[in-house]
Amino acid sequence: MGDKELAQKIIELVGTKDNIVSVRHCATRLRIVVRDKDKIQVKMIESIEKVKGSFFNSGQYQIILGTGLVNRIYNEVINIIGESNNADEVKYGNSFQRAIRMFSDVFVPIIPVLVATGLFMGVRGLLMQDAVLAILGIDAANIPESMLTFSKILTDTAFAFLPALVCWSTFRNFGGSPVIGMVLGLMLVSPSLPSAYDVGAGKIEPLLFFDYIKVSGYQGSVLPAFVTGVLAAKFECWVRKHIPDVVDLIITPFLTLLVGIVLALFVLGPILHWLELELLFLVKSILFLPFGIGGLLYGCFGQLFGIFGIHHIFNFLEISMLAQDGWNYLNPIGTCGNVAQAGAVLAVAMKAVSNKVKQVAYPSCLSALLGITEPAVFGVNLKFIRPFVCAMIGGGVGGFLASNLQLKATGMSITGIPGTLLYLNEQLPFYILVNVISFAVAFTITWFFGYNSKMETGTEKVEQEENNAMNKVDLNEDNKVVEIASPLKGEVLPLNEVKDEAFASGILGNGIAINPKEGVLVSPVNGVVNALLPTLHAIGITTQEGVELLIHIGMDTVKLKGEGFKAFVKQGDEIKIGQKLIEFDIDLLKSKGYCLDVPIVITNMMNYTEVVCTKETNINIGENLLSIK
Repeated sequence: MGDKELAQKIIELVGTKDNIVSVRHCATRLRIVVRDKDKIQVKMIESIEKVKGSFFNSGQYQIILGTGLVNRIYNEVINIIGESNNADEVKYGNSFQRAIRMFSDVFVPIIPVLVATGLFMGVRGLLMQDAVLAILGIDAANIPESMLTFSKILTDTAFAFLPALVCWSTFRNFGGSPVIGMVLGLMLVSPSLPSAYDVGAGKIEPLLFFDYIKVSGYQGSVLPAFVTGVLAAKFECWVRKHIPDVVDLIITPFLTLLVGIVLALFVLGPILHWLELELLFLVKSILFLPFGIGGLLYGCFGQLFGIFGIHHIFNFLEISMLAQDGWNYLNPIGTCGNVAQAGAVLAVAMKAVSNKVKQVAYPSCLSALLGITEPAVFGVNLKFIRPFVCAMIGGGVGGFLASNLQLKATGMSITGIPGTLLYLNEQLPFYILVNVISFAVAFTITWFFGYNSKMETGTEKVEQEENNAMNKVDLNEDNKVVEIASPLKGEVLPLNEVKDEAFASGILGNGIAINPKEGVLVSPVNGVVNALLPTLHAIGITTQEGVELLIHIGMDTVKLKGEGFKAFVKQGDEIKIGQKLIEFDIDLLKSKGYCLDVPIVITNMMNYTEVVCTKETNINIGENLLSIK
């Protein structure tokens, strides 16, 4: 399945475009705010091959796709549904959830450039080591000045202009004009202002306004740029609503930049910069508690922040640390927790009896070692609870060692095996050591105390009970045969011949397919329309006996956006066998190159034991198509 097809499938399974309020993404997850989460078909989404899992957090439905893929799928989703509406998004979730989303939406887009900057710092640190310079036949004193300047361009630019990045992202997320936000951020680091770095080093004095307000640039500062960006973006929106359109182009940017820079330099900036420094001092004081206690606490309990969806707060802290000190003290401790999750999930995989558990756990181990822990955490460890606790212990041990060894990263956001790129200096052996210990401790404790087959059996029973409770229809307890008539006239095809992997593989349910000869779809049963997509190319039906059917007209016909389709029923309608449901223009679909195969599948097969398909190769409307036991 290609990226575009996967994006279309996700949109359909979360309740179509009409159910989506907004779409965002982080490093590994597609994060969707929906109007009605009951419309999300979670099991069908998680059954898609490229989906590593999903969960609800901070008012969002989050689909784990992994790095790289998530960016591509996000772009495809946006191409299909259009840009997300932030004004609508803020209405959903409580105040705490909205605040977490706000931090995430502002800081996540700028993380990739900071990751790249951290890697540049790591490479520079590696190349500047005496042993490496000796191999190159030079020493530190003889490095060309031009090369040093080039390395500074790579490593210093993003942090020097960090306020511009923060203001740009803030305006983008709060409805302002991103280019105005960018310029406002650049004003905060204007070369006309004394550099914050030089003022901090005592090389120059700050400017003095009104005899008592000291002003300097905000190089490497995050909080003043963030708050200024929020207020200025909201002010811009207010101005646009209250001035005539004819002068909007002139007045709005002028007032927004003027009010924004005055607030930043003379009112909010000095206070917020002081607050940011105090906050960093507090965090570092905790991390640097004697005897590695701070590392132990963060390595152990820091993993809980990800469960509650508030781990994006640490993005702000890590960015501030890198901007102020050039080092990230949270990364080496946090990565121990991630690697410990890998150790715990590997122990589960090796001890598991269920093939289903093994199939999830083994790939999750590799994923966690590469820095993507959601499949391990939400798919396995948290599900059984004890392995997650064992991983917390392993992370605490690793964090304790990392703190005592005073490890620090040159960047952020990458952990585990890729994280070695942030330690390309004399720290690398110690980084590897603490992670190996974290992995080994979590694996060992989980192996002996954290997992056994009884837990697995118990969990499967709980899952089955939950599935039964969620089903809206009763099981076919008396083992009656449910007959499904043909809704179409055409050629009968085995489901595995359908040119769509999701149907052909049986992921979406057992059934059959028909290549239609006429463009009329009728009801194959007496029942209720439980779903009718706005594009009219697919319909869901629940029979009187409780069988749930999905009928999908053609392959990729969602792209037609309803063209060539006409519905005669709506969602919630009661229907009778033989009643006309949908007409579709076969000639139009053929002329546009669409495959006409129509899969008819049972989506709640867990309630039934067998599906018997007709042996006929051609079928008429109303003839027996399927028998379900």
